[in-house]
Amino acid sequence: MSRKSNLDALFGARPAAKPPQPASPPSPEPEAFAAANAAPAEPEFAAANPRGPDRGRSGPVRAMSSTLRGLAARADAAADIEAGTVVVEIAPERIDDSFIADRVADAHDPGLAALVESIRESGQQVPILVRPHPEAADRFQVAYGRRRIQAARSLARPVRAVVRPLSDAELVVAQGKENLERQDLSYIERAFFALRLEEHGFPRATITAAMGVGKGDLSTLISVARTVPAEVVRAIGPAPAAGRPRWMLLAERIKAARPGRVAGILADPGFQAKPTNERFAAVLTALAPPAAPRPAPQVWSDEAGRGIARIERTPDRVALSFDETLEPGLADYVLDRMPELLAAYRAGRSRP
Repeated sequence: MSRKSNLDALFGARPAAKPPQPASPPSPEPEAFAAANAAPAEPEFAAANPRGPDRGRSGPVRAMSSTLRGLAARADAAADIEAGTVVVEIAPERIDDSFIADRVADAHDPGLAALVESIRESGQQVPILVRPHPEAADRFQVAYGRRRIQAARSLARPVRAVVRPLSDAELVVAQGKENLERQDLSYIERAFFALRLEEHGFPRATITAAMGVGKGDLSTLISVARTVPAEVVRAIGPAPAAGRPRWMLLAERIKAARPGRVAGILADPGFQAKPTNERFAAVLTALAPPAAPRPAPQVWSDEAGRGIARIERTPDRVALSFDETLEPGLADYVLDRMPELLAAYRAGRSRP
């Protein structure tokens, strides 16, 4: 039986009408006068009263019925919220970050300003997902939608949210799935998200479900996150243009850098003003090993001391050039005899 049926059973029924009395003798008054002064017939049930069930009740009973109906409605609404079937509005100040961070903060995030303008003009179209905070009453913990919370906070308006009673594992799986579907986490953010999940004690099965990757890729993500210092990642930001190979190369260069070199780069005001991808490139370039000095070119001279040929060497190449003004046609002569020179060279190498 529903709450409405219970309430009607408690307060809706009226006493049964009295049995009809024997008819009295006809009144000498005209019919119109008698009809106008006749008392209305008592209805059998309050529900039959055309004025509504509460109009025919006494004041205290009507007040009690209204109160219980309000409590029932609020209980239904609370049950819907607890089940995560309705969207509610929550002040951003009452929502805390997830206990597992999945993003690297970027003070120069260009997408945040666009999101703020979009919400300002069209409202928040997609609600975020939160759970009741496990340790703080009347607060919530976000599963996904952190940037929408930032935008709502900057606009001084509540954020639209779905509230669900998620466990820790359900929270991180929902958090990872949302990021996977949106595909907006950079490689290093995904790597550190995987590392934090492992450090928090989640089993690999839960982490692979949250990340949407296989065991091999998950091991690679965690390995990369372990090789790059967290303070460097925080200073650089998400760097979406940099993938695994370049982050691994940066990690190797950080290990080989002299003490204090990396800290000096990160503290430079010019570095901090750059966008995140440029910050990554600046650190990678600044830590590149110096190029090996190239040997000075050699000059071959004839018996008269004229520098007819020039030889330039690199680790994998030798370039020979001729001065055509001093000995015209010599280059063509040498090229014509290249087969002969090569055969003589090879014959000489094959001799013991």
